Amino acid sequence: MARKFPLAALLRLRHAEQDRAASALAAANDRVRDAADARVAARRSLADAQDPQSAGDAATLSAIAAARAATRGMLEELDAVARTRRADAERAQEQYTAARRAALGLEKLEEQHVASETAAELRTEQNALDEVAARRRAEGGAR
Repeated sequence: MARKFPLAALLRLRHAEQDRAASALAAANDRVRDAADARVAARRSLADAQDPQSAGDAATLSAIAAARAATRGMLEELDAVARTRRADAERAQEQYTAARRAALGLEKLEEQHVASETAAELRTEQNALDEVAARRRAEGGAR
């Protein structure tokens, strides 16, 4: 019977950490996409704003200017949010990469362990077969 991989519990922990990091990365990427979508919507809103040429009076022109200024301010805020979220996503990517690297090293050790244990089992089985064959030869020669 093969020996259990001695670091199996640590490998499970590393896989759990990797899964958690992957989940955090996916959430961060979703937030980046949401910020980009909000930015596109704000740009569309700014582009779709009423044409100042069509303003009938000074009050309407003033309202159009105020709406455009507010939209520009919102765009600046959305740009800051997008930068922050991209930085968060980059950190999440780094954490995922580190977690994957830690798990990968243990996975390679586990593969080596399995190969070593399989080779040992095959050697033991071959020795048993050789023993049986040697006995049969000895019994056949004694007859």
